[in-house]
Amino acid sequence: MNASTNTATDARATVVDLRSDTVTQPSAGMRAAMAAAPLGDDVFGDDPSVNALQAALAERLGFEAALFMPTGTQSNLCALMAHCQRGDEYIVGQFAHTYRWEGGGAAVLGSIQPQPLNHAPDGSLPLADIEANIKPDDAHFARTRLLALENTIGGKVLPMGYLADASELARRHGLARHLDGARLFNAAVAVAAAEGGDPYAAARRICGHFDSVSVCFSKGLGAPVGSVLCGSRELIQRAHRSRKMLGGGMRQAGVLAAAAHYALDHQVRRLAEDHALASRLAEGLRGLPGLTVEAPQTNIVFCDVDRDIAAKLVAHLKAQGVLATGLYKLRFVTHLDVDAAGVDHAIAAVRRFFNA
Repeated sequence: MNASTNTATDARATVVDLRSDTVTQPSAGMRAAMAAAPLGDDVFGDDPSVNALQAALAERLGFEAALFMPTGTQSNLCALMAHCQRGDEYIVGQFAHTYRWEGGGAAVLGSIQPQPLNHAPDGSLPLADIEANIKPDDAHFARTRLLALENTIGGKVLPMGYLADASELARRHGLARHLDGARLFNAAVAVAAAEGGDPYAAARRICGHFDSVSVCFSKGLGAPVGSVLCGSRELIQRAHRSRKMLGGGMRQAGVLAAAAHYALDHQVRRLAEDHALASRLAEGLRGLPGLTVEAPQTNIVFCDVDRDIAAKLVAHLKAQGVLATGLYKLRFVTHLDVDAAGVDHAIAAVRRFFNA
């Protein structure tokens, strides 16, 4: 049930862990790349593996520069602090990671006010709502400086036409544009599958609508840690200062950067397998009483469950060797350490609960 080639223990191999795509273990090839990585001191800027990763991602996504970070949370925060000053405001979604799941860092550490908006069903922020919430130039208001979007958002891919329209709206009002692209390559693989072409080219097209993009390597791409912020040289210089302030300056970080670089080169196209398995899982769960399954666009399956049975279902699944998250909305996330047999086991475990 665990498709990874790494040396997991027998106990771990019996568990189908669908809590998140952050639970992946480094593959044998990734471990070899980490072991062979040439190292320096990244605080001095001379770790060759870090520098190579930054240059490679910036070039692939169409940016001037990039900066390796320990986490996506830090990468997003450094981006917000590079775009905004104290008393500025950024427009963001109610369920965006930068607003809801990152400890309020923009407000607490950056003194940046969020202006959260409700999402449309497709995960986007309605253009009319964005425009209506851009503050006038008046001392009574925080200064609206930035539009922050996320792609994928809850596993949903923001339409390319929407990205173009939102970007143009932001530009028209003098706003910078940041993308939390933690799962950028999931979005790019989905776009490439729908429209044809190469996922790297699709990723570059998505990024073309933004001034900065944060890309996470410790989710579906399978690295143990690390995100990269891309932007202009000037923006990355400002973000570098914030990274130091936030404790993100690492020394022989090339060991980690090598894992991310391996993922960039070898584990992007295979995300399509995760998407296919998510669809397989969703299809296997449809039709069960008390369970409403949302059709996945990428690697995340959400299921609405009656509140009074949700906790019992999660406990049942754990006893059956299947790990999931959620209270009244269950979340299953496919990734490189879950194969078809694991998905089928999870389907059977859920069905046993409802058929008992």
